[in-house]
Amino acid sequence: MPLNPAPHTGGTPQAAGEAPNAHRRALHAIALFEAVKGLAALAAGIGLLGLLHHDIHQLAVALLWRFHLDPALPYPAILLHYADLLSAIDLRTLAPVALAYIGVRFAEAWGLWRGKIWAEWLGALSGALYIPLEVAHLAHRTTLINAAVLLANVLIVGFLALQLWRRLKKGPHAFHCV
Repeated sequence: MPLNPAPHTGGTPQAAGEAPNAHRRALHAIALFEAVKGLAALAAGIGLLGLLHHDIHQLAVALLWRFHLDPALPYPAILLHYADLLSAIDLRTLAPVALAYIGVRFAEAWGLWRGKIWAEWLGALSGALYIPLEVAHLAHRTTLINAAVLLANVLIVGFLALQLWRRLKKGPHAFHCV
């Protein structure tokens, strides 16, 4: 019998402490991804505001001429198509929607970084809303990028849903959050 017994550690082996760290790293990675999406939306919004009082179609044509691109070729034609679509959008109406999207992305990123349960719910639900759209987009235009976007979203939603399901199995006390 040892003279100095080992201190009681609560019955948790060292390996069990690794799971919360892996969970935290995964949440941080998802939080960074959401923050990047928010920053990209913010940059796009600022760019669109810069085009507010310009003829976007004429800017696209000037860009094509600058790089000696034929507007009849597929990619320049796509640029002109989207320039025409963008011209038809009232950016003053789109601004509040864009600000709400940016706010949600940043709030979710902050909440996930801090390990907030509401952010896991928000991430799982908002990500799940995109899956049917991404499946339809992949079916319409099958590319490696579209498949990667769908896979990444499914993995994120799956991870967050699994975390929430594990909390549900632990009981209602596991859902108390601030």
